[in-house]
Amino acid sequence: MPDRASVLPGGAEPYRTIGPFDAASLPAGLRRTHDLKAGTWGLLSLEAGSLSFVWEDEAGGRVELRAPAEIVVPPQAPHQVEGDDFRLSITFHRVEAAQATP
Repeated sequence: MPDRASVLPGGAEPYRTIGPFDAASLPAGLRRTHDLKAGTWGLLSLEAGSLSFVWEDEAGGRVELRAPAEIVVPPQAPHQVEGDDFRLSITFHRVEAAQATP
């Protein structure tokens, strides 16, 4: 599993954006522990409000986000979000293994 990073790795190309979601429309799966498949990075963009981003990996931890904010989610890093008043979007990025550079 890659280390957590504050920026997308070199060579990351966006391929899909989901959202915007608010507390009522956020898919239930994002409120449960989940991860991204190998080779896929996520960029969560908090557009309004606030939420907690909870890392469920070995290092653990909770990041309190207040809009406007972004957080980079590496592949295979278990996590979930918590909150009741927000608007967010997530853009997924692909990285070719030979291109990935932090």
